[in-house]
Amino acid sequence: MKALKKILITLAIIIAIPLIIAIFIKKDYAVHRNIVIERPLYEVFDFVRYLKNQDEYSRWSEMDPDMKKSYQGIDGTPGFISAWDSKNQDVGKGEQEIINIVENERINYLIRFYEPFESTDSAYMTTEFIAENQTLVSWGFKGHIGYPMNLMFLFMNFDNMLGSDLEYGLNKLKQIIETQEVKR
Repeated sequence: MKALKKILITLAIIIAIPLIIAIFIKKDYAVHRNIVIERPLYEVFDFVRYLKNQDEYSRWSEMDPDMKKSYQGIDGTPGFISAWDSKNQDVGKGEQEIINIVENERINYLIRFYEPFESTDSAYMTTEFIAENQTLVSWGFKGHIGYPMNLMFLFMNFDNMLGSDLEYGLNKLKQIIETQEVKR
């Protein structure tokens, strides 16, 4: 009976320690990356404002070219929704909605993930004038991971993980805009 009691106490401590640690770990994250594109601001903004164009430069779109896509509303305007459904767990199922647009400055998105986990995060793209033919583009995500799932922050570096995907997408965006005639 004493051995069983010791085992149960040990198990309780093993379970309690991570749960106690999770209380003190951050629950929010923010990741963003920037790139300079050698094109005028209005031209760059006119391309990134359309959510469908993300299919051409987003890392996540490349991960599953066979994913099911659907759209609601008028692209490039608040309320437009781009939804996806993929069997690839790195892509999952979800939708992205344009929430707000500040012309030639900023686009705010709401991203709702349904699979492989449920989450609602915000994202944005900004464009900033540098010179007549240079535009700074920033792409970022902000999110929240609740207790006790925030323990993942001990084992995963969200800045590196998501940041590398953002960098990839921004580099591809730069290539598209600088080497091709921009299409809508």
